[in-house]
Formats: sequence, structure tokens, C-alpha cells
Amino acid sequence: MREWPEPVRRVAAHLREAGAEARLEEFPEGTPTARDAARAVGCELTQIVKSIVFVCDGRSTLALVPGDRRADAAKVARGAGAAAARIARAEEVEDATGFAPGAVAPFPLARVERVLVDRTLLAHDVVWVGAGSPRHMAGLAPPELVRLARARALDLVEE
Repeated sequence: MREWPEPVRRVAAHLREAGAEARLEEFPEGTPTARDAARAVGCELTQIVKSIVFVCDGRSTLALVPGDRRADAAKVARGAGAAAARIARAEEVEDATGFAPGAVAPFPLARVERVLVDRTLLAHDVVWVGAGSPRHMAGLAPPELVRLARARALDLVEE
């Protein structure tokens, strides 16, 4: 077995240190989109967690939304206590999270001030998050995701 990339090892170490119940897996075919991830994992699109970095009044906020929905910037701004929110540029994503765009894990995060999770994700037994590379995902129960990401559950998606 070849060694996992450094960002994936960072996620695995965080899971271990937190005593998390999670399954970290590599999918050789890749998981570049939520649809690809659902197909690779063999789960519903609603169980895939998209990790989207927003800049809210100059501060980084991570929004965790289901794979079949779009984040609502106004709702993210409200949840972050900000006047406005915009999706972060690629370099801002990497600076804030320590992960490349398309490979963002919801933990551990370099410089993200707040993590918000869409409450519809809490209805599942298991959800799948990015785990540091476009080929790695971690499956875990939503309460574990909330605990590990120190997330606050809100309505974050477009109607």
C-alpha cells in the first residue's frame, strides 16, 4: 500500500487524536464532484458533504452542505454574524484551511474562524466528507462531524 498524501495523514491523525469513530477510505477513481463521490462511496448524494469556504467580512467561514444543494451566501453571512459573504478564491481556501480546493476536509483547519453545517445533514446515519485529497473521503456520523468540526447547525442552503 502506498503512503497517503500529507493532508490525508493530517486528517487521519486528527481523527485518531480525537478518538473519532470514522472510516477513512481512498477511492482510486477520484471524487472530484459530489456526484462522483456518491458514486464512488455508494451512497445518496444527500450524504456527501460539500465543504465550501466563504469570506465573511474578511474572516473565513466553512459551510458544510449536502451534495445535492447549493449554499446560500446570505444565510452563511447571517450564521457567521457578518454583513456579507462570498465564496473564497482558491488561494484563500488553501490559506484558510490548509487544504487545496477540491480536497478540503472540515478538520483540522488552519485559519477558519467558524464552521457551519446545514441541519439537513444531521438526518443521516452516516455522511461522507473530503479527507484532504481528491481521492480520499471519511465516513462518520453527523454528531461526530459536528463535534470534530466544532460546527453549528443552521439552515444554509438555497430554497
